[in-house]
Amino acid sequence: MTRGQRKAISDLLPVFGIPVPAGEDDKVDMSRVFERSAPLVLEIGFGDGEALVEMARSRASENFIGIDVHEPGIGHLLLRLREEGLGNVRVMKGDAVELLARAFSDRQFDRICLFFPDPWPKKRHHKRRILQPAFVSLVAARLKPGGLFHFATDWQDYAEQALDMLQREPALENAAESGYCTDTGLRPATKFERRGRRLGHGVWDILMRRR
Repeated sequence: MTRGQRKAISDLLPVFGIPVPAGEDDKVDMSRVFERSAPLVLEIGFGDGEALVEMARSRASENFIGIDVHEPGIGHLLLRLREEGLGNVRVMKGDAVELLARAFSDRQFDRICLFFPDPWPKKRHHKRRILQPAFVSLVAARLKPGGLFHFATDWQDYAEQALDMLQREPALENAAESGYCTDTGLRPATKFERRGRRLGHGVWDILMRRR
C-alpha cells in the first residue's frame, strides 16, 4: 500500500465503511447504512474501485456496496470516494463469499455484480474460481425477485463454464434469453478491459434475472 492508501483506510473507512456484524446471526441494517431508500447494488471484488465509482457517479439514484479484501484497492477506492464526493457508496473489507453468506439477508439486493474475477486459468485450479454452484445459489437467494446478477470475464472458457452453471440454477433465468449479453448499459469499461480489447481479447457479459 502507498502511504495515502494506508491513511485512507485509517481515516476514511470509518466514514464510508460498513462494520462487519459481530454476531453469527447479525445482519447489516440497511436503514442505518444509507440515509435513504433506493435500489441496492453490490459489487463483489471491486479491484481498484474505478468501475464502482463510475457506476455510482452515473447512477446517483442507486445505493452501492463494494466488498473486497485487498487493502490497496480499498484505500484507492476510499480516496476516490472522497475526491468525487460520492455519498451513495459504502465499503466492506473481508471475504466476499463469507460476508454475502453471513452479513446479508435474502431478497436484499436489486443487482449483484461480479466483474473480471480471478480466472484461475489452469484446469486443475478451476475449483478455486469464485463462481461455483453453491455460490450461484447464494447469489440467487440474496437477490430480490426480478433482481439481476451481472457477471463479466475476459476468459472464454470461464464464460462458457459460467453460462452453463448459471443457467442450471433454477432460481435464475437468462435476461438475454439465451447466450451472452452484448450491451447491458450497466457496466462501465475498465482500463484493463480497454487494454485487452485493443490487444484483441474478447469480453463476455452474462446477465441473469431472479425468478
